[in-house]
Amino acid sequence: MLRSIKICLSFSLALLFFVQLSCAVNPVTGKRELNLLSESQEIALGTQSDPAIVAQYGLYDDEKLATFIDAMGQKMAKVSHRPNLQFHFRVLDSPVINAFALPGGFVYFTRGILGHMNSEAEVAGVLGHEIGHVTARHGAKAYTRAQIAQVGLTAGYVLSEKFREFGDVASQSIGLLFLKFGRDQERQSDKLGVGYSTEIGYDAQNMSHFFGTLGRLRQTSGQSLPSWASTHPDPDEREAKTLTLARAAQADLPGKTFRTDRASYLALIDGIIFGEDPRQGFVEKGYFYHPQLDFQFPVPSEWQVQNTPQVVQMASKDQLAGMQFTLAQQSTARAAADRFITDSKATVTYSDATRVNGLKAEIRQSKLTTEQGELGVLSYFIEKGGQVYVFHGFAATANFSKYQSSFKRTMAGFDRLRNQAARKVQPARIKVVKTRRATTVNSFLAKHPSKKLKPEQLAILNGMQLSTKLKAGEQIKVLTQ
Repeated sequence: MLRSIKICLSFSLALLFFVQLSCAVNPVTGKRELNLLSESQEIALGTQSDPAIVAQYGLYDDEKLATFIDAMGQKMAKVSHRPNLQFHFRVLDSPVINAFALPGGFVYFTRGILGHMNSEAEVAGVLGHEIGHVTARHGAKAYTRAQIAQVGLTAGYVLSEKFREFGDVASQSIGLLFLKFGRDQERQSDKLGVGYSTEIGYDAQNMSHFFGTLGRLRQTSGQSLPSWASTHPDPDEREAKTLTLARAAQADLPGKTFRTDRASYLALIDGIIFGEDPRQGFVEKGYFYHPQLDFQFPVPSEWQVQNTPQVVQMASKDQLAGMQFTLAQQSTARAAADRFITDSKATVTYSDATRVNGLKAEIRQSKLTTEQGELGVLSYFIEKGGQVYVFHGFAATANFSKYQSSFKRTMAGFDRLRNQAARKVQPARIKVVKTRRATTVNSFLAKHPSKKLKPEQLAILNGMQLSTKLKAGEQIKVLTQ
């Protein structure tokens, strides 16, 4: 009992210490709040994380688009609650519809979200929302809450052996406690996004239009979620709320006109890549092809594949085995193999120097001890074009023999790109076309069919309904390849 009292007292004193030393005024609310990150620490956290984000997704190669996002962002940052903070804006080469911000002023838009927007005003609203996360120090507050929660969990583990049995449940409960807080942050950022975009002259009502697009995307993809089940409020709720906020913000500025700038934005994204870029790797008929890096390898039947600029990950249907394919930092296969064994502290059970389709290679089979148990690992290190490509296939030791042949077939099948058709593959792109006469969206899209999207999905891409009437000369997004 005395031990428990001492630990509880120490925990309370630690929290009191945090409160005394770490209360700061929030730039948005003007209120003092507990925060364990100073502004310099926020900036350092964002600066350290930014290279990893860029390496994970890659930057989209479009200077005009990057300049547009940066110019709009910098203009909005100057009218924000933290005008002296240096912001950095990036366009990521990802088809995912997403925008997010890191502490310290790092804001990211994917080409996927930009392709689904239909005016500069829509961009401004969402960009203002992400700036709002930074100005309201939401990332720093999330860090603070996580640290305090971790201290509480640690104290609980010390105080009670029985509590350890419910550690996972406790962690999940803490996540649920933060859930409402996260939604409140999103709502606050929506309000800030409306305010910032209105301040620089954009019609923030268009922000609500984009939430309408998100809602329709969720419905068509079968991913619709009730408002209580996500850290983001439901799109329908946000659509209505931001429209109300925008009208109120404009009412406070009588006589001022607000821009939408649909035509200029559509001209900017005309030609933007839509969906996955197959030149950076794609799966077809049981093979993974990478036209830009000139290689191919077979993929086991029914295995799931996730491709990113840094790594290709593959998982068996039963989730009991996986493979990872990436580049090594070493210049030779032998050096890469030696480094892996040293760093992982694996026990080598088989070693061989060989060739894979004429390419110099090293093979290592090993056992690796992890927190989840012992893994069997098969690794191939293959030299090609001055690079060393690395495969790791892994499964629990008890299951390893079941998947070993699949690992070997994929790794030994690595080769230069032999499929000539794969060399010529091109990504789908958004093309902006004008209507020649009055028509409906449905009738117009029937003349511009897409293998990638159905007419309803193309209508969503344009922020319209199939029944929407179009005048002659209106601009519509279609897909071309």
